[in-house]
Amino acid sequence: MTAGLPTYTAITHDIRVIVRPQYVDTQSDVLSRKFVFAYFIAIENLGGETVQLLRRHWTIQHSTGKIEEVDGEGVVGKQPVIPPGHTHEYHSFCILESMEGSMEGTYLMRKKNGTTFEAVVPRFLLRALVN
Repeated sequence: MTAGLPTYTAITHDIRVIVRPQYVDTQSDVLSRKFVFAYFIAIENLGGETVQLLRRHWTIQHSTGKIEEVDGEGVVGKQPVIPPGHTHEYHSFCILESMEGSMEGTYLMRKKNGTTFEAVVPRFLLRALVN
């Protein structure tokens, strides 16, 4: 995880999701209303059973009022298996058309016995720091 960034955490069904968002000034273009944000995520299995992340669902809100819903398989092209006591980390990005917004969502997880549940991705703020 990247140090010094704000941290957002949620625990659901023994799965801890930690998010650290970061504004990416070098990829953004204020005049074109393109604000790029990276986010770093750690998914920790605090339970006693192996789980697999199957799908993700995101709600992305721009400060303009625009809301986007994004669904898909896995995260960054993977459906990671996370044994007890282990963590899966990845990073991705989103583009807003406003200087502020937020993201939140869920991961659809499956246990070895086939049962599924949703792990919450906490709502996290996206705020451009323009020089």
